[in-house]
Amino acid sequence: MRPESELRRGDLAADPLEQFEVWFAEVGAAVEVPEAMALATATPDGSPSLRMVLLKQFDERGLAFHTHYTSRKGHELEANPRAALLFHWWALGRQVRVEGSVERLPAEESDAYFATRPRSAQIGALASRQSERLESRAALEHRIAELERELGDEPPTRPATWGGYRVVPDAWEFWQHRDSRLHDRFRYERERAGGWAIARLFP
Repeated sequence: MRPESELRRGDLAADPLEQFEVWFAEVGAAVEVPEAMALATATPDGSPSLRMVLLKQFDERGLAFHTHYTSRKGHELEANPRAALLFHWWALGRQVRVEGSVERLPAEESDAYFATRPRSAQIGALASRQSERLESRAALEHRIAELERELGDEPPTRPATWGGYRVVPDAWEFWQHRDSRLHDRFRYERERAGGWAIARLFP
């Protein structure tokens, strides 16, 4: 059962990034993978798709994740560079929704992150043609073994088809569980003159 905790307008920071930082710090002690988030993309004609990814960085520029540019989400983001994110932290009865435009991270930022990944994950990124049809698991494992032999002791280099994206928010929503489905919901929307407008929403 999720805990009930009131969320009041006066509890909220004026900037949604500051509010997210507070919640993210609080949830870190209660949730095993607080950085797990659902990422929704869509084709230009509006056909949606959804998957789980990991948040790798967030700051005043936006929220960053990494993937294959040639994956389904990569193709959809190239054609329609907008996305929605959802963090669902069941243990605290909280959700955070983010909507915004999407841009690629600079190559040097993707290189820097790729260098921090475990070697097995680096080789996996080289071996995978994410979202394409795969003949068999054995074929994938054979390709990984080939790459391990080819690389020897050399560190893998980030493939040009893999890198980071940043979601630049123009709206955030903070959702707190309440009994009888009468949840507390507050939406931040970016104002043209700068700053954020905050509104309470019906549950």
